[in-house]
Amino acid sequence: MEVTVQWVRTSWTKQSRGGAAAVRRSAVPVGFALPHDLAPAAHTVWMHERDGFVPHHGQEVCKRVDVQLCEAEGRLRVFPRVRPLFALPPQPRRPPAVRLVPGQWVRWQLNYRFSSAAGVRDWSYWLDTFNIAYGPVGEDVFLGTSAFLVDEQGPLR
Repeated sequence: MEVTVQWVRTSWTKQSRGGAAAVRRSAVPVGFALPHDLAPAAHTVWMHERDGFVPHHGQEVCKRVDVQLCEAEGRLRVFPRVRPLFALPPQPRRPPAVRLVPGQWVRWQLNYRFSSAAGVRDWSYWLDTFNIAYGPVGEDVFLGTSAFLVDEQGPLR
């Protein structure tokens, strides 16, 4: 069965934690139309504060995307890996994997925070959004509403 993966990463610093900058950051999309020529690879979209959150599209080998995908008994099991674990904000526990049937898709979001080892640089942050569809889909699938939404975002200080 066909699996479509889109990985959207938004990254920022404390400069985009409040005011107009935070409004701009919060307004960036978490799903994009798929490219016409998507090879058997994941569609990646990177956005960063330093260039005004302009989307940069690319492709990545699916095995290099931090999501476990396992197909069995007509379902696709989806569970993002957390890397690096030390950067995940505190949470009581992780939610269970999602099992998709053909025609369904999931949007799974995780956020991270980092500081430099020496404490020289300020905090920086990531939001990873994984949009995963099971079965044939159209180019605009991730612009709609998912069958499952898993929000694993923790508090950022």
